[in-house]
Amino acid sequence: MTIEIRVPTLGESVTEATVATWFKAPGDAVAADEMLCELETDKVTVEVRSPAAGTMGEITAPEGETVGVDALLGTLTEGAGGAAAAPAPAAAEKAPAAAAPAPTAAPAARDPEDAPSAKKAMAEAGLSRDAVQGTGRDGRVMKEDVQAALASAPAAVPAAAAPVSQAAREERVKMTRLRQTIAKRLKDSQNTAAMLTTYNEVDMTEVMALRSQYKDEFEKKHGVRLGFMSFFTKACCHALKEVPEVNAEIDGTDIVYKNYVNMGVAAGTPTGLVVPVINDADSLSFAEIEKAIAEKGRKARDGKLSMAEMQGGTFTISNGGVYGSLMSSPILNPPQSGILGMHKIQQRPMVINGEIVARPMMYLALSYDHRIVDGKGAVTFLVRVKEALEDPRRLLMDL
Repeated sequence: MTIEIRVPTLGESVTEATVATWFKAPGDAVAADEMLCELETDKVTVEVRSPAAGTMGEITAPEGETVGVDALLGTLTEGAGGAAAAPAPAAAEKAPAAAAPAPTAAPAARDPEDAPSAKKAMAEAGLSRDAVQGTGRDGRVMKEDVQAALASAPAAVPAAAAPVSQAAREERVKMTRLRQTIAKRLKDSQNTAAMLTTYNEVDMTEVMALRSQYKDEFEKKHGVRLGFMSFFTKACCHALKEVPEVNAEIDGTDIVYKNYVNMGVAAGTPTGLVVPVINDADSLSFAEIEKAIAEKGRKARDGKLSMAEMQGGTFTISNGGVYGSLMSSPILNPPQSGILGMHKIQQRPMVINGEIVARPMMYLALSYDHRIVDGKGAVTFLVRVKEALEDPRRLLMDL
């Protein structure tokens, strides 16, 4: 029986995708639930798996083609055809050479589906797939395999420089759909919102002391490390209660106030920036927040985030400090009206009780939509975040 392979539902507001990679060729044996191809949408990579075992038939949508929801990608012949594909060479040996037409060459084995981060690393390093030994499932190449291959490669002997044209030293690469979407949304945000940024700095002494005191006990009980993000998430949720317009959005001529906090946590991945959302963060404990951040961070790095996990955010936190950023102005994630930028913790001289002492300081930046958030509200929000972090007991006392 012939089964049609069609584009699955891609998520809310997503109507088309690009066929990124086919992992099977016509005639290949296919197991049930084996990956057939990957589709690249504006936000995520979608895996298309085989609904049954059989033999791959015609591919109607080649790599690079743009397809809509429910469009035909190819066909699959279900049943014995797939099982018979393997013993075919043995049967061919027994048949007289002159009694049958020349056997058709078996399709070349396709590479297992490599991790997206590994594909990008191989492309950047100029490595071929054959030069990397995959250690993942079914020989799948992981990012660590690419790094190991690069580390073990012999150093190239420098050759005498020859004059070359500028064009020969340039590389033109087509933007992925994710990168195109990031570029468009960021520019749309600048063109639409009346964006402004206010700054403050926070003394991280108390948070660092609290974390140092309880991190081992916290990890032993909850099975997850105690980081700084849970403190910042709690502090933002606390401040948003007092300044609800930072957690609101504009819809036409209406202002929609969100009486809940779906916290977006910006994460850098090999393919670009994504913002997974932690739903109802205002009702979660420190441990629940840390577990959610760790889980979504892993999915983001592996390219496994679903569309649903990146929708519905009401406020965003972006941590440029992990890359060493001392200060920046984050760009709004529309239609949200606020985004908090975290930065590097740095020892700086501060005047405390008339004395100059070294303190671990961090600059905070709040970018906000001035159409809905006044300067007073933005400054108040950032001061409340600062107060909660400099004295975490305020979070327990709801002050």
